[in-house]
Amino acid sequence: SHSRDVDIVLYEEDFDFDEASDAAIKTNNQVKIMVNTLVNWLAEEHEESHVPASRRLHLHFLHTPVEIMGVDGQVTGIKFERNELDGTGNARGTGEFIDYPVQAVYRAVGYLGSELPDVDFDDRRGVIPNDSGRVLDSKGAQVPGLYATGWIKRGPVGLIGSTKGDALETIGCLLEDRLNLPLAEHAGEEEIVELLRSRGVAYTTWAGWNKLDAHERELGKGYVPGPGLEVVRERIKVVDRDQMVNISNL
Repeated sequence: SHSRDVDIVLYEEDFDFDEASDAAIKTNNQVKIMVNTLVNWLAEEHEESHVPASRRLHLHFLHTPVEIMGVDGQVTGIKFERNELDGTGNARGTGEFIDYPVQAVYRAVGYLGSELPDVDFDDRRGVIPNDSGRVLDSKGAQVPGLYATGWIKRGPVGLIGSTKGDALETIGCLLEDRLNLPLAEHAGEEEIVELLRSRGVAYTTWAGWNKLDAHERELGKGYVPGPGLEVVRERIKVVDRDQMVNISNL
C-alpha cells in the first residue's frame, strides 16, 4: 500500500463478517491485524481516489475459480463462483458466477498433500486426518507417536504466522503426550545421526551451518559490483545444494 503509483482496490461486499469471523478476529491476533489492515485499505481507497494511480491491484475475496477461458491457446478471462460465509468460519458457493477479462493467470494456491504408507489420508482435502495435530486412524482414534503440522495438517491455507501458531498447537499436544509416547528401540542422541547415515541422507548440524554461513560471507567479500551498482546485503548465496552439504560436513 506504500508503493508509489499503485492503488489497492477492495470491495465492501467482501467484508460482511459472520459470527465465526468476528470470533476469529477477537481471539486470533494475526487475523485481527490482517483484517484491520485490509479494512484500513478499504477506507483509504475512497479518500485517495481523486488521484488515481497508473497501476491498480484488485483484491477479491470469497471467490472460487471455476474456469479459465481462452481463444487459440491464449487466456481471455476467468470465471469465478461467488461464495458466502456459512457461519462456521468456512465459505460455500452461492451459484452466482462472475467473469473477469484477464490476459494472464498465475496459479498460486499451494500444493495438494500426498499420502504416506500405513497412514490414513483425506484425498479430497489432501491432508492427514488429525485432532489438533494428533494423527487419527480410520476409526478416529489417535495414532500413538504420530503428529502432523503445516499444510499436511490443515491444507494449503493461511500465512507464515498461521503456520507458526499451527506448529505450536502440535508441539503442545506432543508435550502433553510425552510421558506416554512409545520409546525408541535404540535411544540416544547419536542414534538419529546413525540412522540418517545408514539411509544415505545428507544432513547438517548447527556447527555445519555456521561453517556454510562463514563460507558464503567470505565469498561475498570478494564480490565487486558493476558500475553504478551497490552491494546492499552482507551475504551473497552462490553455493549450490551439493556444495552446501559438502562444506557443512567438512
